[in-house]
Amino acid sequence: MASNRTRRNFFGLAGAALAVSTSQAAPAGATAKSGRTAEGHDYYEKLGVTKIINAAGTYTFLTASIMPLQVQAAVMQAAKNPVRLNELQKAAGEYLAKRLQCEGALVTAGAASALTLGTAACMTVANPAAVKQMPTNMDGLKNEVVVQKAHRYDYDHALLNCGIRFVEVETLDQYQNAFTDKTVMAHFFNAAEGGQISREDWIRVAHQHNVPCFNDAAADVPPISNLWNYTKMGFDLVTFSGGKGIRGPQNAGLLLGRKDLIVAAVANDMPISEAIGRGMKVAKEQIVGMVAAVDWFLEQSDEGMEKEFRHRGDTISNYLKTVPTLRSQIVIPEVANHVPHLLLNYDRNRIKIGARDVAEQLRRGNPSIELNPATGQVNSRGLTSEPDTIVVGVWMLQPGEEMIVAKRLHEVLMQAASAA
Repeated sequence: MASNRTRRNFFGLAGAALAVSTSQAAPAGATAKSGRTAEGHDYYEKLGVTKIINAAGTYTFLTASIMPLQVQAAVMQAAKNPVRLNELQKAAGEYLAKRLQCEGALVTAGAASALTLGTAACMTVANPAAVKQMPTNMDGLKNEVVVQKAHRYDYDHALLNCGIRFVEVETLDQYQNAFTDKTVMAHFFNAAEGGQISREDWIRVAHQHNVPCFNDAAADVPPISNLWNYTKMGFDLVTFSGGKGIRGPQNAGLLLGRKDLIVAAVANDMPISEAIGRGMKVAKEQIVGMVAAVDWFLEQSDEGMEKEFRHRGDTISNYLKTVPTLRSQIVIPEVANHVPHLLLNYDRNRIKIGARDVAEQLRRGNPSIELNPATGQVNSRGLTSEPDTIVVGVWMLQPGEEMIVAKRLHEVLMQAASAA
């Protein structure tokens, strides 16, 4: 992969393709007189929904990322024709497995859906009849999932949907002794900040007991190589969110891993009416968009992305140099959201406003700007170590938005400094 991508390349190579696609998609008779353009109505405006500048990151509640132009074009093209869904899923899975260097792949309705389908796969791979039993009839089913206590998290409800029971461990000895004839899976949260048992030991012990390992790495690209690092390490299943760093549709995700488990996941997935995944529908547009996003992502380089994100952070920091007592640094979290974030600190005796109040003022402004939710918190995902830290997540900013954020921060902080 080339390391000399220009900023223009980073923001998408398919502007012309998108323009052609949108013009072709216009319905007959769509003219200026009808009040519509080839792109359609702006329904955010029509519905009164506030558009924001995303200086936070790929958070679900902020609709995650914006798809690059070539991905948008692929989604629009896919919307024009019906296809057979099973054929599309199979072809997309085979294509993605080759590109991501694993045995099998499935496009899911986000990473949470992949957690449910992957767990269901582990429970039914040796017992296909169990597809119709879960989660209301667990008679005779293996349903114990071993997990480190420090790896319990909000998203593990997606596993509980299958009717499993967690068995928590803390030490390697406890882990060795946790396996029973009901153990069906060992679950690992890749971005967990605690836990005594390494990835390698987690895999080794589980495989000694012939139990598959599932790694939730939803937010853990970049680096790009993580898309194959964990399956090559030995995890039997790995999930990634499609709408975060990969920049695909927000409601898409990837389930990667062992071919037999991917086949079992498909058997638990839509459009099968009696399966636990029936409601986890992925439309043709999202499947194609996920494939196109992977293609786009593999065209990037870790060095090129980091250089661009640092440039945005430096642009904001340089504009704020006249703010009294302001200190800035760029920090990259160790695992999840492993990209440059801009941290801003200042003397509260000189600038009399808290970081959360700064965030609220930017939120209420026009345009509305959302800062990273770690703003004003301490020890949040390895980002902040001081109180009243402003955290700017620069990686989801669109071209030119870094200066809008910089000017608004300057305005709010200087007003607070003048009031001191």
